[in-house]
Parts: sequence; C-alpha cells; structure tokens
Amino acid sequence: MDDRYQKVLQQLTAMSARLGEPERDLVILGEGNTSAAVDEEIFLIKASGQSLVGIQPEGFVAVRRPAVMELLKQGSLTDAQIKDGLRAASVNPEAAAPSIEATFHALLLGLEGIRFVGHTHPTMVNALLCARDAEKVIGGSLFPDQIVVCGPAPLLVPYTDPGLPLAHAIRDGIRAHVEQHGEIPKVILLRNHGLIALGRTPAEVESVTAMWVKTCRVLLATAAFGGPQFLSPENVERIHRRPDEALRRQLIFR
Repeated sequence: MDDRYQKVLQQLTAMSARLGEPERDLVILGEGNTSAAVDEEIFLIKASGQSLVGIQPEGFVAVRRPAVMELLKQGSLTDAQIKDGLRAASVNPEAAAPSIEATFHALLLGLEGIRFVGHTHPTMVNALLCARDAEKVIGGSLFPDQIVVCGPAPLLVPYTDPGLPLAHAIRDGIRAHVEQHGEIPKVILLRNHGLIALGRTPAEVESVTAMWVKTCRVLLATAAFGGPQFLSPENVERIHRRPDEALRRQLIFR
C-alpha cells in the first residue's frame, strides 16, 4: 500500500472515530458509514457491521469505484446480486464486505471536489426527518453560519430502501438540485433515515455535520416561539457569495 493510501486511511479512520464519539449523539451501535477517495479508481468505506465508535483502520475496506458505478447502471438488482456485486468490486474479495450503502458513496465520491463522505443518524436530525411536516421547514435558512458551512439549501430525499434504490434516488435528487441551485449540495437529508455530509476534507464533513445538527436544534426550538423565521432568499444569496464568508469557509474546512 502506498503512502497516499495510508494517509487517506488514517484521515478516514480519525474522522469516523470522531463522528462516532458517543457524546456527539450522531450514531449508536452499527449506525452510519463513512468513505474517502484514495484516487479515481479506489475508495475506502466502512465495512458492513462495523461501529463508528472507536473504529480502527481494520474497520475499512478498499473498493473499486468503477465497478460499483457499473452496478448503479442497473435498473434493479436483488439483495443477493448487490451483495455479490459489492464483494466482486472489493480490492480484496476475501476481506470484510463493504457497507450495502457503498453504492451511494461511490456516486458521491465521483462528484467534483468531494473526497470524503460522512453518513450519520443524529437524534436531532432524525427528530425532524421523522416529522410529518419536515418538508415545510427544511428548505429555509435560519442563520448565517448555517449558510456559510452547509450551503444555501440541503437536498431532501424521500425514504427509499437502502442500497441500489437509495443510490438511484440520491443520484436523481442531485441532478435536480444542481439544475435548480447551480451547485451540488453539501447536505443530503434522507427522510426517516439520516444525514449525509459531503466534503473535500474530513474537517468539512465534520463541520457540515455539526452545523446541520445545530440547525435542527434551533429549528425544533423555534416551535416553542411561533415557528421559524427564515432569512429571505436575497439575504441567503448574499451570505453565500460574500468574499469574507468564502475565506472563512476555506479556513474552517482546511
């Protein structure tokens, strides 16, 4: 294994362990999964069944991204076919199996500027995503730092069966989001499921995750005082494009 592989594995392990810290309440037990691109061909992802809590380098497996992308071209596959396909895509087929959600990780790591992905199930985020009226309040921005760190708008994906169907739903959602907003989302919200944070660096994934959890706390707290007061679209765009905020964003994410 070359130096780049080892560096990315070290970064991914550290990021994943931090996301798994119990006091952060982002995951419990075997929830969530994380990934990182080594190069255009290979990515690392949490092995199926591993816990992010205290995860070690041995908890990740190397997967060939082009092979997983071939699976994504299929209209539908059985659970057994997906499992076999992911096993065949593994650099070492004798190693632990990749997470079933490797399909959407392969997709996301192919987006421009995305090198790390963190998928968690924060209690505060799922409190919102499991609410009947979540769609009514997710689209607005509440405060400047939410926009600086998480972008002008998240992508909300309806509940979809994990695996290939979810990867297809995320793919279609990203296409629509880019068409509407002109950029890929930093935050993907999975209805009745959890949060996906995208980033160029581990710091970006962790910052986006933490800020969206805070956003959900603030949003849920507004229910006690008449509901959310969202910033206007003009203010959101101004904050998102301000040069000083762009510099601050770079410093946070580096």
